[in-house]
Amino acid sequence: MMSDSHPTIDFDKFKPTRSYIAARKRKDWTMRVFIIAAFVIALIPLVSVLWTTISSGVARLNLNFLSYNMSGVVGGNATPSGGYGGIVHAIIGTLLVTLGSMIISIPLGLMCAVYLVEYSHNGGLARAIGLLVDVMSGIPSIVAGLFAYALFNTLVGPGTVNGFVGSVALSLLMIPTVVKTSEEMLKIVPNDLREAAYALGVTKQRTITKIVLRTALPGIVSGVILAIARVIGETAPLLIAAGFISTTNLNLFSGRMTTLPVYVYQEYSQGLATCSATALQATPPCLPQIRMERAWAAALVLIIIVLLLNLIGRLVAKLFAVKTEN
Repeated sequence: MMSDSHPTIDFDKFKPTRSYIAARKRKDWTMRVFIIAAFVIALIPLVSVLWTTISSGVARLNLNFLSYNMSGVVGGNATPSGGYGGIVHAIIGTLLVTLGSMIISIPLGLMCAVYLVEYSHNGGLARAIGLLVDVMSGIPSIVAGLFAYALFNTLVGPGTVNGFVGSVALSLLMIPTVVKTSEEMLKIVPNDLREAAYALGVTKQRTITKIVLRTALPGIVSGVILAIARVIGETAPLLIAAGFISTTNLNLFSGRMTTLPVYVYQEYSQGLATCSATALQATPPCLPQIRMERAWAAALVLIIIVLLLNLIGRLVAKLFAVKTEN
C-alpha cells in the first residue's frame, strides 16, 4: 500500500521580517501624525471665528440688546431705556424671512427630488432638470436678489420691497441644495423596501410618503438644515429685496424688514460714532465703538440661531425617523 504523503508547508517563509514590520509601524505613525495635524489645522479657522465672535460680542449681549430695536438711537448715545439700541427687529425679520423661504423651497425641492428619483427614470426631462439645478446652485446671491426685486416690481409695482421678496430671493438659493441633498438621500433607500410594499399591494404614492420619505427623513432634514445655514447669513440679496428699517415689522408682506446679516453690515459699515467730550463723561456715556459692538453681538446671535436650528432639526429627524429593532 502506498502511504499518503502531504507536502510540508514552511509558514515561516511568509512571516514578515522585523525590518518590514518596523517600516509599517513608521508609516502608520506618520499617517496618524498627518491626519491629526490636518484635523487640528481644519479646526483652527473654526475655533478662531467662534472665539473672535464670542469674545467681541458677548460684552454687548444682554436683555436690553435683545429686547429693543434701533428706533430713537442717535450715534453712540444711550437710549432712555439705558441701553444702546437692540436687534429684536432684526431677529424677527431673520426668522420671518427664513421661514418664508423654507415654506417656498422645501416643498418644491422635495417634490422635485421625488420626481427625479421615483418617476423620471432618468429621462430627458430629468437630465434637463438636473442641469438647471446645477446651474442654479452656482448663481451669485446678489443675482437672486435682483431677480426677486425685478419680478415683484413687474407683478406688483415699482419700488416693491418687503420681507416676502427677500424670502423669494433666498428660496432661489435654497432650492438647489434641497433638491440635491434630498435626491441623494432618496437614492440610497434600498429598492427592496419599495418592492416589498408593492408586493403587499401598497400604492406607489403611499409607498413614497410612508416608506421612502420616512426612511430618508434624517438625511433630508440634514440637507434642509444645510440649505438654511446657506441662506440665513446672506446680505446682498436682502439689501435689495427686503431693505433696512430701524423699527420692528411683523408683516412679511408689507414694508421693509431688517435681518441680522443686513443689521451687521449696516452697523459695521458706519464705523465709529461721533461723541463730544461732554457726552463721553455723561452717565451713561456715549460710546464711539458701540456700532462695532452691536455688529459683533448680532453676529453672535446669528450663530446661536443657526445652532438652535441644527438642534431642532436633529430632534425632528430623531422623532420621525423609522424605528429599527436590534
